Amino acid sequence: MSRIAMLLSHAELQREDGGWIGAKNWVATVDVGRQKLSFVLDGIPPAVYRALRFDLGLDDAADHQDAASWPAGHPLNPEVNQLHWSWRGQYIFLAIEGRYRQPDEKLGGYSYHLAGQKCRATVEVPLAMDLRNDQLLTLSLHADRFFSGAHAIEISKADSTHSGEDGGLAERIADNAVRAFGIVRLEPDLSPKQRPAADASWKPPLIAAKIPPHFPAVNFPADNPLTVAGVSLGDRLFHDVRLSINNTQSCASCHDTKAAFSDPRRFSLGAEGQLGKRNAMPLFNLAWKSSFFWDGRAPTLRDQTLRPIQDPAEMHETLDHVLTKIDDLKPMFQRAFGSDEITPDRMARAMEQYLLTLISADSKMDRMVSGKATLTEQEKHGFTLFFTESDPGHGIKGGDCFHCHGGAQFSNSQFLNNGLDDDAGIQDEGLAQVSGKPTDRGRFMVPSLRNVARTAPYMHDGRFSTLEEVIEHYDHGVRASSTLDPNLAKHLRNQGLGLTVEDKAALVAFLKTLTDESFGVEWNEPASK
Repeated sequence: MSRIAMLLSHAELQREDGGWIGAKNWVATVDVGRQKLSFVLDGIPPAVYRALRFDLGLDDAADHQDAASWPAGHPLNPEVNQLHWSWRGQYIFLAIEGRYRQPDEKLGGYSYHLAGQKCRATVEVPLAMDLRNDQLLTLSLHADRFFSGAHAIEISKADSTHSGEDGGLAERIADNAVRAFGIVRLEPDLSPKQRPAADASWKPPLIAAKIPPHFPAVNFPADNPLTVAGVSLGDRLFHDVRLSINNTQSCASCHDTKAAFSDPRRFSLGAEGQLGKRNAMPLFNLAWKSSFFWDGRAPTLRDQTLRPIQDPAEMHETLDHVLTKIDDLKPMFQRAFGSDEITPDRMARAMEQYLLTLISADSKMDRMVSGKATLTEQEKHGFTLFFTESDPGHGIKGGDCFHCHGGAQFSNSQFLNNGLDDDAGIQDEGLAQVSGKPTDRGRFMVPSLRNVARTAPYMHDGRFSTLEEVIEHYDHGVRASSTLDPNLAKHLRNQGLGLTVEDKAALVAFLKTLTDESFGVEWNEPASK
C-alpha cells in the first residue's frame, strides 16, 4: 500500500448525559505517506466524555466550496491536502493506492478514491475521557480492514473506483473504512502548546494582483517580502554570467525565457562544456512548490538558487569568488537590503524574490475557466479524456491523466515513478538518491503541465521529443517496476489505455490549451512608490 490519505470533519464528543458537543468547523487532513498524522480538537468545554465520533469526508457545502477560498495552511486548501478534484469541484474523502500481484504473478495496481455524500460515513469509538486537562489520544487504523471488514473486496477483480457507476464498490469500502479505526491509548498531553497564527500569510504587493482567483492561497516568505529593488536585483543576478567559473553561463542559459524558462536541449551543458544528466525544469509558479529539482534535494526555493552555482556539473563556481566578481552590484544590494554588503544569503533572497514573480496563469484553459474562452470540439474531447479514469471493466475510456496532473498547477507535487524503465533499466535513482530509500527508486517530481507545449523535451532525462511520444508512452509503453505508481500499474492488466488516433490527437490539442502566450515577457521594473 503506497498511499492512505483522508479528510475528517465534524468531530463530536458525547457527554455523560448522552448529548453530543462538537468542535465547530473542525476538519483535518490525514496523509500517512506525508506524515500528516496529528490534529487538534479545540473549543471543547472541560468535562468528562464517554465517546468520540467524526466523519470520514465532508458535508456537501464544504465539499463544493470554492477551493481557492481556503487560506494557506488550511486543511481544505488543495496545496495542503492534495485531495481536491479541481475539474469536479469537490474532494476525495479517502484515497487508497498500492500495488499487488495478479493471479499470474504480474504486477498490478489498485486505486480507490472515495468521494461524494454516498461515501461520507461516521466513525464512532467508545472512550472514557476526562478533558478537564488536555489529553493526547492515539488512534489506530487497520488498513487491512479496508478490504476485509463488513464487505470482502477482491482487489484482482475490482482494482479501481472513482465513486462513479461502480456497482457500490466505493460505498462498501467506505463502510469498511469506518470500522478500521480503533483506540491505542489516552494519556496526558505534555507537549508544549503551539497554535498557528490565525493568518500568517503575507500578501506581496507586487504580485498579489497577478494571482488568479482559481489558484489556491499560498504563503510567501514572511522573512523575504518582495520589493521592487529586491526583484530587480534578483533579475540581474539570474542573468549574470559572472556566477559561473569562467563567466560564460548564467541561470538563464539553461532556463530560456522563450521555452517557459526551461531548456530545449535534452541535457543542459555546464559552464565548462560538461554534460548534465537531467533536463532543466521550467521555472514558474514556484510559490506553489514544496521542494525543488527533479529529486527534491532542495527544500526551499532560496536553497535551490545557490546550488547550480556550486555544482561541478553546472556553473562550477565558489560563492566566495562570486562575491568578489559582482562587487559592482553593491548599489543594487544597498537599495534591496539597506546596506551594500554582498552575501550568499542576500543573493539567494534576491533571486528568490525574482523567481516568485514568474507566474503563469493566462492560458486558454484559464480563460475558459473564467468564461472568457471556449474550447474547440477536439480540445473538449481531450479535456474529457484527460480528466476521465480509464476503466474498461465498466466501459469507460479515459486518459487517466488527472491523478498526477490535477489541480490549478496540473501537478500533484508528488514524487512518482511513471514507468519509463523496469527495475533493471533504472539508471537514475531519482528521489532515492536523496532519501536513501529503495522504495523511492525511479521516482521523480511530477512536473506541471502548464506551458507543456513550450517545454520539450519531456521527462527527467528528456527522452521524449514530442507530446505525441509522451502520450504513446502512457497509452502502451509503461514498464512494470517495484516502485511504479499504482495509478499506472493498474492499466498493465489491460495492456494500456487503448486510445485511438483521434483520442491521442485530442489530448495533444487539449495540452496545448495550457500554454500561456503572455508568459516569458521580460520582467520590467515598476515605478517605485
